Amino acid sequence: MRTPGYDALALYAQGEGPAAGTGDANTDIVYLVSHASPIAQIVLVILLLFSAVSWAIVLYKFWQFGRAARQSTTFLDVFRKSSKFSEVQAVCRTLADSPLVGLFQSGYTELNSQLRLGTNPEGKPPAPAGRPTLKSLDAVDRALLRATTVEMTKLERRVPFLATTASITPFIGLFGTVWGIMAAFVRIGATGSTSLQAVGTPIAEALIATAAGLFAAIPAVYFYNHFTNRVKHFAADMDDFSLEFLNISERNFT
Repeated sequence: MRTPGYDALALYAQGEGPAAGTGDANTDIVYLVSHASPIAQIVLVILLLFSAVSWAIVLYKFWQFGRAARQSTTFLDVFRKSSKFSEVQAVCRTLADSPLVGLFQSGYTELNSQLRLGTNPEGKPPAPAGRPTLKSLDAVDRALLRATTVEMTKLERRVPFLATTASITPFIGLFGTVWGIMAAFVRIGATGSTSLQAVGTPIAEALIATAAGLFAAIPAVYFYNHFTNRVKHFAADMDDFSLEFLNISERNFT
């Protein structure tokens, strides 16, 4: 039974395809792409878009992670040299791209909330004797955990697109290859010629789709693994900072 797809392939094989009737197997890539069938060109455009977006994400993530790492180093120096949390809070605005700043501000806000609530039932301030005391260190820990989740979400944003590109583009390229090979076999059936000169061009066109799919997928796989590893390092740094913050809070406010 004839189908629209079969008719399209038959037209492609009988003269609508690239270099039909020219008698020469031109293997120049630009020529093959410009004279490719509409389906092949659509496949190549989709792969080009995936590749362009992936590289844009890669460049953005290098900038974001580099800035976050530099500001985290500066923030830790300030945090460990300061004698008061208020001094650290004063520099947070200039280091806002560091994930550690988000953790500190969340923990600092929880500390201030608990210390501010340290009043008697009549609403009068407590006696001046002694130092401020935390009501719940666990609440500070929970605030730090929430902040860690928020910062991890920021760091991981857009990275999953690289995994999507790595997994789907080879199949898109394979679809273009299969379509081109089908066209080559239809041409063989239509012309009765099995010479390489007759089918070489459509097969070359078909293989370009596979190459384009791999060109998009291979860098995406590499950089997805690279950025995932960087996120794990940031997560470890945030865990260490949370423990350090809790230790200081326990020593000074419990």
